[in-house]
Amino acid sequence: MADFDTGLGRNAANYAALTPLDFIARAAEVYGARTAIVHGGLRQDWADTYRRTRRLASALRKLGIGKNDTVSAMLPNTPAMVEAHFGVPMAGAVLNALNIRLDTESIAFMLRHGEAKVLLIDSEFAAMARQLKEQLPALKIVEVYDELGPPPVAGERFGELKYETLLAGGDENFAWQLPADEWDAIALNYTSGTTGDPKGVVYHHRGAAINAISNILEWDMPKHPVYLWTLPMFHCNGWCFPWTVAARAGVNVCLRKFEPKLVFDLIREHGVSHYCAAPIVHAALANAPENWREGIRGPVRGMVAGAPPPAAVLAKMEAMDFELAHVYGLTEVYGPAAVCAEQDDWAAKSVDERAVLKSRQGVRYHLQSGVTVLSPETMAPVRADGEEIGEIMFRGNICMKGYLKNDKATQEAFAGGWFHTGDLGVMSADGYIKIKDRSKDIIISGGENISSVEVEDVLYRHPSVLAAAVVAQPDEKWGETPCAFVELKEGAQVQAQDLIDFCRSHLAAFKAPKAVYFGPLPKTSTGKIQKFELRKRMKSNSAIDV
Repeated sequence: MADFDTGLGRNAANYAALTPLDFIARAAEVYGARTAIVHGGLRQDWADTYRRTRRLASALRKLGIGKNDTVSAMLPNTPAMVEAHFGVPMAGAVLNALNIRLDTESIAFMLRHGEAKVLLIDSEFAAMARQLKEQLPALKIVEVYDELGPPPVAGERFGELKYETLLAGGDENFAWQLPADEWDAIALNYTSGTTGDPKGVVYHHRGAAINAISNILEWDMPKHPVYLWTLPMFHCNGWCFPWTVAARAGVNVCLRKFEPKLVFDLIREHGVSHYCAAPIVHAALANAPENWREGIRGPVRGMVAGAPPPAAVLAKMEAMDFELAHVYGLTEVYGPAAVCAEQDDWAAKSVDERAVLKSRQGVRYHLQSGVTVLSPETMAPVRADGEEIGEIMFRGNICMKGYLKNDKATQEAFAGGWFHTGDLGVMSADGYIKIKDRSKDIIISGGENISSVEVEDVLYRHPSVLAAAVVAQPDEKWGETPCAFVELKEGAQVQAQDLIDFCRSHLAAFKAPKAVYFGPLPKTSTGKIQKFELRKRMKSNSAIDV
């Protein structure tokens, strides 16, 4: 037996830690003159972007920031947010991108829990910054002004120094170092915290780099894509796309706030080739006035994630020459870690048949080791028959380090050597997984399990429905029955009974909603419908038919 170990160890010549930070260094070296960021009147190339990120890293070091120090960012999708994804970890620190839609109390909890030392915060949130400073006097607040955001107010300050002043004090030739260990933390992201305090999900450099590369592979992303930031960068670090775009030396088209018409205008003006968004965002684009799309040359490639996209939305997007890739994941797996990889023979199927196939969560990402459906009690695989329900689980390089300061939750999440998603699903004969529901969203009516997702998918097929969510409502006879909350398209008129009858024509009668409530649905900042709010509403009997 040959000895393949002695004298064949790692050294500086044959091993370097994986990190997405090296992507921007290469983009600047090879494509430095190419545009990196577009925002309003700003056009910033990769060489300048790299210089600015090194200035940021150097300036943070001068503030005393080093390895494992947390630097938080409360920023919309602006150039500073792109720069923070590189400059903060170049300083050895951990980037904590905060949800800009949260209240002061929630943000203060995250800053305390993550032990943030510096907060980069947009001028839009100046009032909150002042409140945070009162609660966290040791926190150093950096004011960030954006070309399209609120301008400075003479004589008014909400932080110690301004972002551009901070960068001016940094060295554009700062000799940042690769992480000593690719397992070092690169980012901290907080879960939604729908029950109790949110959990801090810790990402490592290895996973961030690998998921960024997997994004390229899943999309067959060419060099120099033009990427529109419809997805918040605070959400799973924009699913790792700040690093993905750098790896391909693409263009970051920034977007402070999602507006359907503005999205179409930016796609037309800049030749946007790629974007990501939740199903509700795609639905808004699919249902926008046709004249908004005039002059757009496809294909435009989008990724959709979150709840299973309704087949009707997928069909509409296809008709617009928007090619959607359906991905699936959670904060704990860096955003997407599974993809509904299309097969060649799907092209011969009808639009509706393709939409049904593409609505599945699919198979593992290229660089994820596994995704499967197991019994959470026995950890045995379910039958690949599309019927037996189990829990969807992941394992591999695209999984978090764990939950910050929460050993119990980390151990529970990784029990049995798999990450437990809490999503219930089935495995089909072709090896593709499909979500049936979150474990807490399964409706048990008279002993029968009803998938709320299945009912929602039928509701989305109705021409008047813009958005829908199905939850359980108490029932004296059956224990609980499904009810639907529905947002209608502008100008649409339909009665509750019409939607109930429509569902009964496509589902077993017991699965059809017994009540329909009309009105705006509560949503997260990423467009995900907050079903827990609807469940609370039903339990308190506060839902009304309007």
